[in-house]
Amino acid sequence: MNSNLQQDTQNNNESQRIANIYQKIAKNYDFLGEYLLGTIFSPFGYGNYRQKAIASLDLQPGDTVIDLCCGTGLNFPLLEKVIGSEGKIIGVDLTEGMLAQAKQRVEKNGWANVELVQSDVTFYQFPTGVDGIISTWGITLVPECDRAIQNGSQALSPGKRWVILDFKIPDNWLAMFAPLLSFLFIRPFGGNLQMANRHPWEALDKYLQNISFTELLLGFAYIAVGEKQREKRYHE
Repeated sequence: MNSNLQQDTQNNNESQRIANIYQKIAKNYDFLGEYLLGTIFSPFGYGNYRQKAIASLDLQPGDTVIDLCCGTGLNFPLLEKVIGSEGKIIGVDLTEGMLAQAKQRVEKNGWANVELVQSDVTFYQFPTGVDGIISTWGITLVPECDRAIQNGSQALSPGKRWVILDFKIPDNWLAMFAPLLSFLFIRPFGGNLQMANRHPWEALDKYLQNISFTELLLGFAYIAVGEKQREKRYHE
């Protein structure tokens, strides 16, 4: 087996492993991933992280935004407040069970402007000219996250932004606690320390401009923002 084929097989196995985990926890994800973690880490402002990430998109009413690895749609209410009924949300996720929960959220709120797509985000065909892309607590789980970020960057309209909110290992003495915290809080959601070698913010820096990087949770989390280059105007 050549190295490329072997890597593809490993990536496929990893994606399937993640999908199986989220299929099992889908109905309890909001409690486990939002309420429980939010309560434990509330002293660090965890409950406001999604709001900060979505504010960083700088969306306007009527915009189209893609929520990559959207899960159960926890970002949807916050996005709806910004883009309004004239805007559009495209939620993309790998797992049928998570999207089923997202669909229930959409129907409960009567949102007619949400499209749900089941897809491995690595191979998702981004529509062109979107006004924002966001991924919260998800893109690091994607084996080929660099490729997904590159494809998304090409789909952004000039001047529009991609925002990532995710976990990482801190660059300080607290890194010694990473194995324990990973076992307690990351492993149940499919993560592991090996994934720490994936640095999605570096892909933003590679394909976009005006990069900003804000550490959160004592360095265990971050918000990274990249902007598509604006079209140059030439004057005679």
